[in-house]
Amino acid sequence: MEARAESRIRRTWRLLLKEISAFGVVGAVCFVLDVGLFQVLYVHAGVDAVLAKLLSTLVSTTAAYFGHRYWSFSHRARTGLRREYTLFVAINGLTLLLGLAIVWLVRYPLGQEGALVLQVANVGSIALGTVLRFLSYRRWVFLAPGDPAAAPAGPVSLDRAA
Repeated sequence: MEARAESRIRRTWRLLLKEISAFGVVGAVCFVLDVGLFQVLYVHAGVDAVLAKLLSTLVSTTAAYFGHRYWSFSHRARTGLRREYTLFVAINGLTLLLGLAIVWLVRYPLGQEGALVLQVANVGSIALGTVLRFLSYRRWVFLAPGDPAAAPAGPVSLDRAA
């Protein structure tokens, strides 16, 4: 009994390490994409800071979805592309709003125009959003195989319902 529990704990930790590692790699690539695109749009193309943040986040979010669906959480149950993508977009929409609010707060009420200050605000919003996204993806988007919500819905048997 103890050997099985120990084996299960090892498997759980290995799986969590795999998820965190892959999430980190996908996140790092998308972080560079987000920060780089924000810099290009704001500094070189003269796009407004909030619009630059919106565009850079939308591009990096799309790339992140495919990376997470097919690598970071590839071993988790599939509950339908529409369901997963809808939740993924909703979660990223909320963290996008958080990021926009942080950049807006630094740019307008605080009056900061410098690229470095705005980039620090951008990076801070990305860091906070990353933690929130990882926890949310594991909880609501990419479900564990044994999760009752991951089971495909089938016809209800009258024998079992009684």
